[in-house]
Amino acid sequence: MNFLYQTGIFIYAISIKVASFFNAKARQFLSGRRNWRKNLAEKIETNARYIWIHCASLGEFEQGRPLIEEIKKQFPEYRILLTFFSPSGYEIRKNYELADIVMYLPIDTRRNAKKFIQVVQPEKAFFIKYEYWHFYIDELKKRKIPLYIVSAIFRENQHFFKNNMLGKWYRNMLYKAKYFFVQNEKSAQLLQTIGINNFTVSGDTRFDRVAAIAKSAKEIPLVEKFKNNQPLLVAGSTWKPDEELLAAFINNHPKLKLVFAPHEVSETNMNKLEQLLKTTHIRFSKADKNDVARFQVLIIDSVGLLSSIYRYGNLAYIGGGFGVGIHNILEAATFGLPVIFGPKYENFKEAVDLKNLGGAFPVQNFNQLESTLNEFLADNSRLAEASVVCKNYVEKNIGATNLIIKKVFNN
Repeated sequence: MNFLYQTGIFIYAISIKVASFFNAKARQFLSGRRNWRKNLAEKIETNARYIWIHCASLGEFEQGRPLIEEIKKQFPEYRILLTFFSPSGYEIRKNYELADIVMYLPIDTRRNAKKFIQVVQPEKAFFIKYEYWHFYIDELKKRKIPLYIVSAIFRENQHFFKNNMLGKWYRNMLYKAKYFFVQNEKSAQLLQTIGINNFTVSGDTRFDRVAAIAKSAKEIPLVEKFKNNQPLLVAGSTWKPDEELLAAFINNHPKLKLVFAPHEVSETNMNKLEQLLKTTHIRFSKADKNDVARFQVLIIDSVGLLSSIYRYGNLAYIGGGFGVGIHNILEAATFGLPVIFGPKYENFKEAVDLKNLGGAFPVQNFNQLESTLNEFLADNSRLAEASVVCKNYVEKNIGATNLIIKKVFNN
């Protein structure tokens, strides 16, 4: 199986090189890893104590961030090495101030893993949610460096739980981890079926993160002026299918204000979004608080504002549900915003939970979106009930980070 895995990694590396000729993210993937050995060796401080935290992308970073912040607060003697697999995570967080080193994770080969861990010599390693790289995990085990899987979530259809050779090979990676901090009871039960009992049902560290965001959310006077005491829908991390539905609604509902915060903020995407809108609209970068209230749609054409914008909303639409899956709904829920999203949400525990509780509302088409929004706009008590559900859900799930810190550092 190792040979097949190595072959798969090799093919993946070749495909990235080919894609780099016409894909910007593929180019970033390659250029960011170029000369990584030299760059890492130059940044590592001799005799410093390192903790390695690895995230696939930006979403996993938000789960790892509370852990980093608490380690820095309680154990300042440690240096933090933060790695990303995806450009969408690294490029946005490469200057994260609480990490001493931020870099791409080199491709998972035996040679790379051995060299990487030999140079860093971390005292502990944390992989966030679902990153399982065979050679890195194997090298950590060989060097007796404890690996903790944080905010892990497992499903029955994953390879780990299949009774075949591939399943056995994948399970072997899990057996090498020191401890698992899982999000729910279902994940714990699945681990037990394959003989793993070194776990705690800690919940999701993102709840701690979004609670902190809510407390420190900055005021944005321009957004407040834009809202002008009218109902406001905040559409966060939207993609084309989301934007088409929302534009079709807002074009015919003048009593609702809409903030668009697209996932892609390129000039090309901004232009496409503006073409969909038949009502008054303006970009955040061009808006003036003295007359912004006269527009119905405000388009956020920069990053880093969305989490604070939610504080001004009455409802939220979270993008991604017509693609591979929805983006972070908790940033909106922590402010008490009922959340609406597309049909691909069932792999996201918080979305399923909030749907069942009455705080989240999946839609499959325009008619369902229109019906859901009209219901909330016509009934303030219905909106208030769903708002309380969302806020209480976040508050009840805070505390995973402290549980992890106590288990790992105070045992």
